[in-house]
Amino acid sequence: MKTNRYVFVLGSLLLSFGSQAQTKLATGSQKPMPAEWIDADTGHKMVRLTQLDGANESFYFHNNPFVKSLGAEGDKMVYYHTSPAGKQVYALNLKTHRSEPLTRPFAKVHGEIVAKKRREVFYQVGDTVYATHIDSKKTRRVFVFPADFKADITTLNADETELGGAWGSDAEKEIYRQYPAKKDFFNRIYDAKLPRTLFMVSTDGKGQLTKLFTDKAWLNHVQFSPTDPHCLMFCHEGPWEKVDRIWTIDTKTKAVKLIHKRTLDREIAGHEWFGADGKTIWFDHQKPRGETFAVTGTNLQTGTEKSYALTRDEWSVHYTSSADQKIFAGDGGYPTSVAKSSEGHWIYLFTPDGDHFRAEKLANLKMHDYALEPNVHFSPDGKWLIFRANFEGQPQVYAVEIAKSAS
Repeated sequence: MKTNRYVFVLGSLLLSFGSQAQTKLATGSQKPMPAEWIDADTGHKMVRLTQLDGANESFYFHNNPFVKSLGAEGDKMVYYHTSPAGKQVYALNLKTHRSEPLTRPFAKVHGEIVAKKRREVFYQVGDTVYATHIDSKKTRRVFVFPADFKADITTLNADETELGGAWGSDAEKEIYRQYPAKKDFFNRIYDAKLPRTLFMVSTDGKGQLTKLFTDKAWLNHVQFSPTDPHCLMFCHEGPWEKVDRIWTIDTKTKAVKLIHKRTLDREIAGHEWFGADGKTIWFDHQKPRGETFAVTGTNLQTGTEKSYALTRDEWSVHYTSSADQKIFAGDGGYPTSVAKSSEGHWIYLFTPDGDHFRAEKLANLKMHDYALEPNVHFSPDGKWLIFRANFEGQPQVYAVEIAKSAS
């Protein structure tokens, strides 16, 4: 049986984002932290969202975890819970903070994708893709990868008819097996120039597999547009200063297009994501690597670019944008990362101001180990930033309020 880490009185059992934090503490200064507190360094309210014993992790930065509420029950966020029994998919009610399991525990599960319209979560166990309905909990088998095409799903198109991903060769899988650490496999796979294939599988469960495009390049970071069901973004993975990384493919015409062409030696562009309206692809942009820092967006129709500069300390592992793209956020960085900053350990809010970002620190992650990437998300109401962190010892999911606390 799952147990809660905290003992709540009745009034706090139904803790909501609107309640008032009373305690001002340095984030991570004690283990455990209270259920909510005010970050002593920033004045912003912090809430721990996940209460189940064990590790709890929110999704990758461009992977939407939210579905709308039914009636007044509260929006839901899908996340991973890990216990001695295994890893399973849970849903958290953002109004009541109650969690409920969507799947049984698995030894390994990945490929998590939330379908907002279908109200399903897709995931993969071994070579099989499943979908579980977030409300009814009914599970169906969607697709089984054939023996000669073992691959992984990573994205869902805008009309929720196709899942997408990239297949890698057996030779590539052998490199991963022999060199499991990223520092050991990364350059080896890039240098090998092995074939990779972009693909789609239908979500209707009828077993349709479509191979879109094959190249002797490390095709990766595959994302469908949130608005155009036929626009699929992918990258040429590898050392960012050596690749023109960001590309799209039209899944109907198979036309492939480079989104950003590097213009100088050691320029990098990466950790790309779509703006919510699907009109812009945003990315971490450095000209050259490790010396100047910006977030740049390319308009997909016109090709014009808009950049917002930021400082070395404000560089983040990942960035994201609000639904209206008027504000941005970042999850900070660590001293050994590309920016080489010893003061980058913050959850940041960024507001465009001319050609640069005005930055506000929302949460101090000095006690967080960035081996776990925080991967920040705007909450559905736009009032909170949600991220994962391990400053209490195990990974948990937290929210920091964008407005400064009055307490």
